[in-house]
Amino acid sequence: MMTSPYKNFIKDPKSLEKALTLLQFQVTQKAGTEPPFQNEFWNYTATGIYVDIVSGEPLFASIHKFDSGTGWPSFYRPINEHYICLKSDYELWVPRTEVRSRYADSHLGHVFNDGPPPTGMRYCINSASLRFIRVEDLPAKGYGELNELFALTIEK
Repeated sequence: MMTSPYKNFIKDPKSLEKALTLLQFQVTQKAGTEPPFQNEFWNYTATGIYVDIVSGEPLFASIHKFDSGTGWPSFYRPINEHYICLKSDYELWVPRTEVRSRYADSHLGHVFNDGPPPTGMRYCINSASLRFIRVEDLPAKGYGELNELFALTIEK
């Protein structure tokens, strides 16, 4: 069982406006989208996990990331589907599936069924909704339980 800081998360919209940048607030709280190819993690290659910038919920791992050519970080699966909520999105002319975090209810991006094996899914996520934690920092940051995700990667 994980004992990370996000377990006690309580959302306070007024504090969020002060704690987040304008872009982070627009993306996570107003379902905005950042520009492609002009965001922090679209081509980031360090080993670790991506957590919700608002709550710290563990969302995606670098071992599940791939280059989708879209200009946003893309993953073929979340770390644990428990921390992801999917919602129908009809904001554009084509129905899409929005990806939100469970506890913070942050808008993360969208998921599409045009990704690589083994899932065939592409979680197209805004960098502005994420914070990255390097694998070597997982225990100190309260995510030590996720080290097992990287066991084979670290041994190589």
